[in-house]
Amino acid sequence: MAASRREQRSLFGEILDWMLAPLLLLWPMSVVLTWLVAQGIANKPYDRELGDMVRVLSKQVTVQPVAGKPVAQFSLPAGASEILHTDEADDIYYQVVGLRGEFLSGERHLPIPSDDDRAAPGETRYRDDTLNNENVRVAYLWVDVPGRPANAAPLVQVAETLGKRSRLATEIIKGVILPQFVILPLAVLLVWLALARGIAPLNELQQRSRRRESSDLSPIDERDAPEEVSPLVRAINDLLARLDQSLAAQKHFLADAAHQLKTPLAGLRTQAELAQREIDTGTADPQAVKRSLQHIALSSQRAAHMVNQLLAMARAENKEHAAHRQPVNLAKLAAETVRDFVPRGLEKHIDLGYEGPLRETPGRPQAFLTSSGGPAGTDRSGGAPPETPLHVSGHALLLRELIRNLVDNALQYTPAGGTVTVRVMDDPFGQVVVLQVEDSGPGIPAAEREQVFQPFYRALGTDVDGSGLGLAIVREIAVQHDAEIILEDANLRHRPGLSDHGLAAFGPGSLFTLRFPASRAAPDTTD
Repeated sequence: MAASRREQRSLFGEILDWMLAPLLLLWPMSVVLTWLVAQGIANKPYDRELGDMVRVLSKQVTVQPVAGKPVAQFSLPAGASEILHTDEADDIYYQVVGLRGEFLSGERHLPIPSDDDRAAPGETRYRDDTLNNENVRVAYLWVDVPGRPANAAPLVQVAETLGKRSRLATEIIKGVILPQFVILPLAVLLVWLALARGIAPLNELQQRSRRRESSDLSPIDERDAPEEVSPLVRAINDLLARLDQSLAAQKHFLADAAHQLKTPLAGLRTQAELAQREIDTGTADPQAVKRSLQHIALSSQRAAHMVNQLLAMARAENKEHAAHRQPVNLAKLAAETVRDFVPRGLEKHIDLGYEGPLRETPGRPQAFLTSSGGPAGTDRSGGAPPETPLHVSGHALLLRELIRNLVDNALQYTPAGGTVTVRVMDDPFGQVVVLQVEDSGPGIPAAEREQVFQPFYRALGTDVDGSGLGLAIVREIAVQHDAEIILEDANLRHRPGLSDHGLAAFGPGSLFTLRFPASRAAPDTTD
């Protein structure tokens, strides 16, 4: 695991690399270009000398008629011969060729220029060549002879070895490159110092952040950070603000939870003390002790329910569940939840029903149980289930908790003789799966429909015993599953066959509708 973890990068080192890498790559290119330029500089003065020699020798070429034909002649003066041999550093060679390419004087093995290198008579040209396995620089021209075509003119060439040129080019290279060996390390040092100075504000920002108290979540002043880092500072400030809100919400939640748990725990202690006092005095009334024990059982049940709801809320807020999703059969979860609540529906004389597809017996409606005067727990789908089960992508435990809290809330607020219906429907276009929980209770006023999803909030004007966490858990799980939740009046009306026990009023009631994105993945056959 540690070996596969990506190595942490250094911003300072990365910027330094990007600044020095081009510098180090350009330095060899600079050396090569300097060498080429030095070669050109070294060639120019010596090429001028070669050109002067060629022009001097060309003046010694004459054309005389011999037996009626023009013949080129060349005579080298004594002074000119001495000039050709005065250079102690390099060897100098010359060659003179006649009108028809015949050799007249000089070095016989000096190569003749190609036709592509032929120039106009009287124009001096230069080329690099080889003579006796030695590199030479050659200056040449064709002598301008009046009345003769350009391709039949005498040729004069002077060649010189490259000793002086190489030494001059080397001196130029040394004069240019050697200072760079001093300048380059100095440039690297200056770049390092400039970069260290440039990121100094980041180090100061880091030190200020480290000196902060753990409880200090105030925003960082953007003016203390460089302009390029301002977007990062704004993002951190946004994170700090959200963290502050989250911590404040957690503190408020814990305070409310402690307050809510304090009441049943105080009741437990009071009833236990009363029972103990009755027993200690020796005048214990069995009925009074029984009532105290009943109150103790009720208070412990409330405390246990509160703790379970708090644990469910913690599970719902755990973001890790969102990363472990799989296709879940929502219809099966709803049917099983309704089955689990049937005994409670029977106890309260409420018609608890389910409408949707079933898994047990395709094509046949199923009745769970019956209650006094009405078919509590009845499947009202009235037909065969669809060919494709209604699956959503999510966490089965959380979705089951969502349905349980919706059904529990409906049973708490629905009077005896009322109805609670759980429905699961699909979208005709296969985009969503709809879950509905409908009851015939007193309903929720429009002004309170947003507040009822807040933790520990209870609707006004009700004496129902509850924790106030059920709908908050529902909303948290719905948000994690990308579900849309709608709360509206059910507007139920009395239907024949419903129980009239307790003279239950029908309507407006409450209708909770949740729309889940339909799952496209292959369903899990174990759900």
